[in-house]
Amino acid sequence: MTTTESVKDFEIPSKTLRRILLLLAHPSLNRSEANRPMAEAVVDIDGITLIDLYAEYPDFQIDIDREQQRLLEHDVIIFQHPLYWYSTPAILKEWQDLVLEHDFAYGSNGTALHGKIFFNALTAGGIEAAYRSEGYNHFTIRELLHPLEQTALLCGMTYLPPFALFGSRMVVEEGRIGKHIADWIRVLEALRDDRLNIVIAQSLPRLNSDLNAILEED
Repeated sequence: MTTTESVKDFEIPSKTLRRILLLLAHPSLNRSEANRPMAEAVVDIDGITLIDLYAEYPDFQIDIDREQQRLLEHDVIIFQHPLYWYSTPAILKEWQDLVLEHDFAYGSNGTALHGKIFFNALTAGGIEAAYRSEGYNHFTIRELLHPLEQTALLCGMTYLPPFALFGSRMVVEEGRIGKHIADWIRVLEALRDDRLNIVIAQSLPRLNSDLNAILEED
């Protein structure tokens, strides 16, 4: 046996990539200055399935079986959306109400989502300082998302803090959109390739508050 053959025979298999399901909910995506370019930036990235819920279900008639199958086929579930009244746009609430059924997503026999990773990728019009106890909105962005965090925990999922963009109405004018999208791609690719430190990420106020602390380079 040659040296080359020995290396080939004992080669360590590469890591299995995580499959990412990105559920995009924006009722006027063509007018979006942040969510639209974020979506466009990931459509050709391997391992990511992007679903525009408003385009797919304009009448809100959500195909429960299809959506549940999508959940089964992916390892990371992300809600991408603008922050509407401290929560998600309407179609994501409808999606949750219909798709996360008892004995599928929760309950004694509802183990389909156990071990999957979940978080929100959101844009907020207000500045970050408004989202704190002494700020205009009185709560941090993570506190406002507690119902979604509890939903993930009830379903046996690993919850991560949101990937959040503040001051989204001025993001293009202020020249911040390019870095935000670059950071977005870095996070998605690290999650896919198992290069994101989940334990450290869970302790952060938002997922993109300290990328150097949570991302491992190739």
